[in-house]
Amino acid sequence: MIQMRTIVMKRRAVVLLSAGMLALSACGGMAGGGEDGAGGGASDGGAAGGEAAPATDRTEVGALSPRIVLAHDGGVTTIDSSDGSTVGSTDVTGYARLNPAGDGRHVAVSASGTITMYDTGLLAQGHGDHFHYYVQDPALTDLSIPAPMPGHVVSHGDRTALFADGTGDITLIDPTALVDGDLGILEETSTEAPHHGVAVPLSDGGLIVTQGTEDERHTVQALDADGNVTAETDDCPGVHGEASAKPTESGDVISLGCENGSVVYRDGEFHKVAIDGDFQRSGNQKGHEDSSIVLADHKVEADPEGGAEHPTEIALIDTSDNTQQIVDLGSEYWFRSLDRGPHGEALVLTADGELNILDPETGEMLHEVPVTGEWSEPENWQEAGPMLAVADGTAFVVDPAAQKLTMVDVKSGEIYRELELPVVPHEIQVTTGTASGEYEISPGADEHEGHEQEGGEASDAGGHEDHHHEGGDHEGHDH
Repeated sequence: MIQMRTIVMKRRAVVLLSAGMLALSACGGMAGGGEDGAGGGASDGGAAGGEAAPATDRTEVGALSPRIVLAHDGGVTTIDSSDGSTVGSTDVTGYARLNPAGDGRHVAVSASGTITMYDTGLLAQGHGDHFHYYVQDPALTDLSIPAPMPGHVVSHGDRTALFADGTGDITLIDPTALVDGDLGILEETSTEAPHHGVAVPLSDGGLIVTQGTEDERHTVQALDADGNVTAETDDCPGVHGEASAKPTESGDVISLGCENGSVVYRDGEFHKVAIDGDFQRSGNQKGHEDSSIVLADHKVEADPEGGAEHPTEIALIDTSDNTQQIVDLGSEYWFRSLDRGPHGEALVLTADGELNILDPETGEMLHEVPVTGEWSEPENWQEAGPMLAVADGTAFVVDPAAQKLTMVDVKSGEIYRELELPVVPHEIQVTTGTASGEYEISPGADEHEGHEQEGGEASDAGGHEDHHHEGGDHEGHDH
């Protein structure tokens, strides 16, 4: 049975969810506000602006249904989560990677030496005490930057950092500008040398950045808003992967993976996580803004047989005291297996075909949900394999061998929908129309007379469950 769910709003609005649909009655009227990025291929240069899609292309609807974006051989395809229908398909040259752009609507597509913004076509506009919802056809915009060997795309706070491994260039953008057809470039900087690195925006205007070369990397720096180094550690060999955790009163908390235990940036300093032995790699990490615990992979073989380790254990890193708990799931997983639920639940998709949902504080198993057939990690990380994404309180699990997607309610562990996929995907992102999945009415917004908001104040009446939705942190890929 499909459950109705209620999101408690930050101001006065209430959103009702049914089977992954963001439902809120909208009053009539014409569209207004920001314009949308137009379609077209990736440009060869860094576009600071772009054409906006004509307003006539936009259709007002009574609710937004999350859209599922799939990267596959030859392009990117978007489907509607309510029925699996294809709402758009775009050709992309080269192997395409997908990352959240940071606004809950656009997806950053990395391919052929560029990072280009893909508009999934969802728009929520606040009008006083209610929202209007609009949809339009998805499109690959002309908003792009040149990025030889495009790497990590990390959204944190109100900025998104785009990293080019081939040059060490870092581009910081304001993702809210994308709706107006502008890339919103705030700053362009670079590391000391090209390397497979990462940059994480900090809420105070600063930046966490790695330093290294193509041959080795072991340094992580914290920079202030003026680019000055305020903290540094050289004790992070093979630095890879990052996650944001619950901040402290003094600011952001960031965890980064190393080959001798992770490092945690907290209270303006770097702290080392203690490990057993000399080698422990957690190069793929997932955080949650309301949890001090970071979910990470747990590899302990410095020189694994066959060149790849297939772990069954995960690490739950407590960023508050620099410790970690190791949990053995009894089945292998890979870097596309990790994500977090709306309340910080730790999600791991294992090779026995189960979605494991754990309490991150205790490591206790909350749900074991059969979602795929048995599988093994592909020999090449670029190949399609089982994977998941979390949005709107739902885990979207892809089984490419069966060309099937299963939707699981994270809180209950219940499967409520299965969809046939039109393509065999190797990456997935899900957008809801807002960065957090929550809708906030801006103070002082114009009231529309003659329209009464349905639902009123949020309550727990009628057995509804409260869900707050995460924007998601970028996954550090280990390949």
